[in-house]
Formats: sequence, structure tokens, C-alpha cells
Amino acid sequence: MNKCPVPADPALHPALAGRFSPVQFDPESTVTSIEIDVLLEAARRAPSAGNSQPWKFIVARRGDANHEQILRRLARSSSLWAPSASLLVVNLAHIFVEGTEDWEYSEFARYDLGQAVAHMTVQGLSMGLAAHQFRAFDRDGIGSDFAVPSHWEVTSITAFGTADPCADEVEAPGTSRERLSLDEITWSRC
Repeated sequence: MNKCPVPADPALHPALAGRFSPVQFDPESTVTSIEIDVLLEAARRAPSAGNSQPWKFIVARRGDANHEQILRRLARSSSLWAPSASLLVVNLAHIFVEGTEDWEYSEFARYDLGQAVAHMTVQGLSMGLAAHQFRAFDRDGIGSDFAVPSHWEVTSITAFGTADPCADEVEAPGTSRERLSLDEITWSRC
């Protein structure tokens, strides 16, 4: 007997249904230290292979020294919108065992980092923060600037903030909000 009732017609959570990656953030919106800690706590609680937790984050609040350093490493495309985000989080994956360059720390490290970032993103949605994940930046430059050891990989950045209400869900050039159908994303299903 199922002790947890299941709705007759389950629906996608409203936060996920309305999720999009803004390319314009409200430049007046800020995040508090407590909000940052809650985002990081969501990532910390993500599942990982063998509970290895192969992730670390460089946190940069708009206007602080970390933020300024990261802005210098953005590609032109992301430098047009990312600076107005309230928070930039550089996502790092533990790729190799320390002292080696070919002994994998975990074959699931990038997958596990993705889980942690997804948890952080969903937590942000519940807090009214939009997120835009991107890779248009100088990875080696950020690694050097923040003394990231060679067994760690600077993988991606997540911009968090309040989507600019005047932007009306503007899309990045060359992108679309159209999603593939369930049949298109499913290899086989019952």
C-alpha cells in the first residue's frame, strides 16, 4: 500500500515549468550572504557517486573582488549580460587524483557536479532567483587567477539573479526556448 498519496494528474513544479535562462538581470537586485549559503547548502546535499562530492565553487557577488576578477575572463558574448547578475558561481569538478594527470578521481565527477549545480539552480528558483549556466569564459585564466590546482577543472559558471522584468524573457541570439518533445528525448519508454 502506498502511504504517500500521488496526485491523479501529477504536474510539473511551477518553478521548473517557468524556468528559463535570462540574458538580462536586474542590476539593482542583490543576494544576501544567507541566500548564498542556502544555495551552497543545496549543492552540498546533492547526490554523488560514493558520496565523493567532487565539486567546489568560487562565489562572486556583484561588486566584490572575485566578481571583478571573473568579469575580466568572460568572453564577449557572456560579458554583455553576465555582469548584471547578482551572483556568479564558478563550478569546479575534481577530475584527477592529486599529483596525477591521468588517474581519474571519479568517472562521474562532471555528472556529480551537474547534479550539485542543478540542486543549486532549483533552490534558486524556489527563492525567486533565475539562473543562467554558461561556458563562454577563459577557463585557464580563471584557474590561474584563483590558483585552482591542476587536478580540478573549471567547468562552468552559473549566473544567479532576478531576471530583468523589462526584458520579457529575452533569448540569447541564436537560441530558442523551444524544447524537444518527450518522444524526441526518449530512446525507449513504455
